[in-house]
Amino acid sequence: MTSSSTQPTPLDYRVQGLDCANCVRTVDGVLGHLPGVSEVQLSVAAQSLRLHLDETQTSRAALEAELSRLGHPVTLQGAQGSDEPAWHTTPKGRLLLLSVSAAMLAVAVSWVYPRAADLAFSAAALLAAFPLARSAWAAARRGQPFTINTLVTIAVVGAVTIGEAAEGTAVVALFAVGEWLEGYAAGRARQGIRALAALTPRTAQLLEGGSVREVSADLLQPGQQIRVGTGARVPADGVIVAGASSLDDSPVTGESVPVHKGEGQEVYAGSINGEGVLDVQVSRPAGDNTVARIIRLVEEAQSSRAPTARFIDRFSAWYTPLILLAGVLTATLPPLLTGAEWLPWIYKGLALLLIGCPCALVLSVPAAMTSALSAGARRGLLVRGGAVLEALAGVRTVALDKTGTLTEGRPQVTEIIGATEQVLRLAAGVETGNSHPLALAIRTAAEQRGLSIPEGLQAQALGGRGVQAEVEGQRLSVSSPRHAEEVVGLMPELRLQIEAMEAEGHTVSVLHSESEVLGALALRDQPRADAHAALKRLQDADLKTVMLTGDNARTAAAIGQGLGVSEICAELLPGDKLRIIGELPGPVAMVGDGINDAPALARADVGIAVGSGTDVAIESADVVLMHGRLSGVPDLLELAKQTMSNVRINIALALGLKAVFLVTTLLGYTGLWLAVLADTGATVLVTLHALRLLGWQPGRSKA
Repeated sequence: MTSSSTQPTPLDYRVQGLDCANCVRTVDGVLGHLPGVSEVQLSVAAQSLRLHLDETQTSRAALEAELSRLGHPVTLQGAQGSDEPAWHTTPKGRLLLLSVSAAMLAVAVSWVYPRAADLAFSAAALLAAFPLARSAWAAARRGQPFTINTLVTIAVVGAVTIGEAAEGTAVVALFAVGEWLEGYAAGRARQGIRALAALTPRTAQLLEGGSVREVSADLLQPGQQIRVGTGARVPADGVIVAGASSLDDSPVTGESVPVHKGEGQEVYAGSINGEGVLDVQVSRPAGDNTVARIIRLVEEAQSSRAPTARFIDRFSAWYTPLILLAGVLTATLPPLLTGAEWLPWIYKGLALLLIGCPCALVLSVPAAMTSALSAGARRGLLVRGGAVLEALAGVRTVALDKTGTLTEGRPQVTEIIGATEQVLRLAAGVETGNSHPLALAIRTAAEQRGLSIPEGLQAQALGGRGVQAEVEGQRLSVSSPRHAEEVVGLMPELRLQIEAMEAEGHTVSVLHSESEVLGALALRDQPRADAHAALKRLQDADLKTVMLTGDNARTAAAIGQGLGVSEICAELLPGDKLRIIGELPGPVAMVGDGINDAPALARADVGIAVGSGTDVAIESADVVLMHGRLSGVPDLLELAKQTMSNVRINIALALGLKAVFLVTTLLGYTGLWLAVLADTGATVLVTLHALRLLGWQPGRSKA
């Protein structure tokens, strides 16, 4: 009993002002020095903090007070007031108002009472810098002495000390503008995906005992039935139980073309109903519908760090103390070694501290990644983080599964060799319980003809060659022609028939016992309508395309050559796909349906599931194409390349501006306020440039 009472409490907070990697590093470092705090997870994208707290060591109130002193007040998720606060009530908003108001008041005093100008600017600078100093001190007490707030506080106090109070006031005001813009950028990127939540209606028409009443959509539970009127948005995920209509699923899948759906088909919360009235049985509660899960997945992805971002973070962790050391050396060495005047070099040292603020640099990668992930999600491309985007940008080979990826995945029986009905019903019996598309096609054909399908017993998979079962007292197999040839042999006439059908792109399954062939079935799976165009775009981008299939070489060649695939690998067993992916020139992206291809998707550098929103697809791959269109693959690679181009330009902007102002400051051409303007300007440029990715459109070059 005692141990259970001391179990750490899981807490989930919303954190104000958590807008960049520097904020995360500072908060994480401070929490790491608090006793009883464990399993800390911080997310800039969601402005969230998750942790476990042992309240016998640190109370919840003490934890929240510590974060508030850092300038990051917290509220429990779901608590009243945990929604997005007004900008002027946030720490960055208050700092902006305080610093600008103090600067304007000091300017007014200097005009009216010129003799009091120095005193007015000194008071304004120190007053505006007080929140920064308090945050810097709170971080230093918990083992984080080298923060941006530390650099700015030292620069402002130093400016006041050497008689440059007016510039010190300008420094705080411009820094506050930069901080607010950083928060604005992070908020814009967050809104890019969270706007999806607003598309789900707040109310629903609940069906109860033949009557309809309006209820909150948040209260809907699985099993309840709702009515969706013409032109209304669907309030919950569910299955149509009555009615038919065209639905616009673009909020979920990014597919703007309406899809006709009827009884037994799934609908998504946020989709727009067309001309019909639908009765829908709810399948998921509001907090777990597809839109909510997409938002969670993207926010988790935005919180993950790309390799470039991790490098920048490590670099900036050393960069800040080195800049502080460089500022001290700049201020002291020339006077000590050459006898130069102290004040000009102290001034240059203070300016160096401001130029060295790494805001723009640490924002350069996550701002671009967050914007790109949001833009992709709104167009049906769900990417699991910046690391995946970075890997996609370097992909050289795209491997694609045939069935269900390059083809529709809905094969149909087109021809039967042998006693038609007997061959079909026995083959359907062998395929009892098999979920492979070919098995489903055989059973569907038998059902459509009204045949009585015998039950298959003791079914056994033949490792990529077919399936075997006991049907009506005899051991039968439905297998590939190659396997049938090995087991019972094929008559020359039958072999020629099979080869002719395979050359036309049919897949042939042979029905045989342990001693003789009973017949054969030809099935045809049509290529996806957009497959040829998608593959051409990939090849135009100098990417190698490889088709992987367990089908025979003739069928694979007929389909692959028609689509323009670079290389065809056929007659593969499940293990062969993994081997080939390892041998292809990398990095390799594997495209599959997310259900039958899970091992291959995991083996590739990037696994892409052509999903259509299924649970398995969403959970199985690095990327999910929610709209289920193959054209999403070149779109995805285009987005990744544009994102990395955006990142490189951002880094160049951040470092280039700082390098220019570093030289001009040391030469005496620029001062404190221009130094902080350089940092703010770099932050603004990086922010605006990264936000351009929010407007990304497939096929339009935009870095």
